[in-house]
Amino acid sequence: MEKLQKMVSEKSVVIFSKNSCCMSHTIKTLFIDFGVNPTIYELDEINRGKEIEQALAQIGCSPTVPVVFIGGQLVGGANQVMSLHLNRSLVPMLKRAGALWL
Repeated sequence: MEKLQKMVSEKSVVIFSKNSCCMSHTIKTLFIDFGVNPTIYELDEINRGKEIEQALAQIGCSPTVPVVFIGGQLVGGANQVMSLHLNRSLVPMLKRAGALWL
């Protein structure tokens, strides 16, 4: 849990993902298309990926990928991110976190 907290607090946007997940690809593409440079952890490729995935499940992330943190705060998965985007709350959130300079 401490490792997870350290990972998400060091960068303005952190995405936990798996290469095999199409929704992870969609969320990563959304942020990159905005011009954001997210830190992306591919849980199926990194050491201790399973351990991190378990920590995400413990804090209530279901499914465990994709999961997005902005400004060190849990935003949620694909549904939450897309809801924020559609109601035009995502860009202001990214600006407040210093991830976007539009």
